[in-house]
Amino acid sequence: MSRRFPFRIDRKYLPVMVTIALFFTTFLAASLKYRGFGTAQVFFNMLIDNSFIIISAIGVTFVLLTGGIDLSMGAMIAFTSMVSAALVEKAHISPFITIPTVLALGALIGSGMGAIITYYKVPPFIATLAGMFLTRGLCFIISIDAVPINDPFYKAVSLYQIPVWGKAFVSINVVITLVVVLLAVYVAHYTRFGRTVYAIGGGEQSALLMGLPVKRTKVLVYALNGFCSALAGVVYSFYMLSGYGYYANGFELDIISSAVIGGTLLSGGVGYVIGTVFGVLIQGIIQNIIMFEGTLNSWWTRIVVGLLTLFFIVMQRALSSIKNK
Repeated sequence: MSRRFPFRIDRKYLPVMVTIALFFTTFLAASLKYRGFGTAQVFFNMLIDNSFIIISAIGVTFVLLTGGIDLSMGAMIAFTSMVSAALVEKAHISPFITIPTVLALGALIGSGMGAIITYYKVPPFIATLAGMFLTRGLCFIISIDAVPINDPFYKAVSLYQIPVWGKAFVSINVVITLVVVLLAVYVAHYTRFGRTVYAIGGGEQSALLMGLPVKRTKVLVYALNGFCSALAGVVYSFYMLSGYGYYANGFELDIISSAVIGGTLLSGGVGYVIGTVFGVLIQGIIQNIIMFEGTLNSWWTRIVVGLLTLFFIVMQRALSSIKNK
């Protein structure tokens, strides 16, 4: 007589479960090996240092869920930091006007790329690559040098510490990030927009036959990603207290790989915001291990992240093949 398990795990949940298990296993192993690694502040520092990447990775997760891609996130972060610094320091505009302005600008640029992709059938790789060059180039039109931000509001936000556990603390950037995570989970899983995003990734033609607003949703997805990238730029401005055209250079692949390691399928239709968050945190753990070790080159982060990305792509492909048989 065969024994049946009381539950079965859907294969689509397996990558994100592996990611979460990998995070806790690595954190536990590093805590046992390195003295002080397992403290609360080390964990919170990972959130503080990677808050802008988490926000941007959440935005690109929605793009990947539709089967698209965006390469402009790093350049958008730099562009937002530069525009913020220029408006606050050179034009002496209030931060309460500057911040909504740069967020709207990010959403506008994102929606422009989305419209080009959706209505003119330009491949997302090409359209967003053009967006990356455009925003990065505009940074250096504003200034070829870094622009320090001395505004009292930015300094207050940057230095403010929120007590969490004993002597451990988090910054306001972490609070912003957690709010974005909660909103993203709600939008992805409890709204019609989120269901449409998953449907488009599962099959655009099927979504059209179902009467779903495919074109509008695709434009909104890129607008959302542009907004998240701009918000990540604002958070990064708080973190660095300056704007610079070379900020977040090459971070596009880090951001996309975080979503992939978190279980998001590059072909669309499968992925979870929580998985993306843990994908970023795994990269944070690798960086911390290198720092605690003291003898390893920082390029090991790229090597390990590259291997993990490849592993998850192969695993997703294998699971898809098993499902299709």
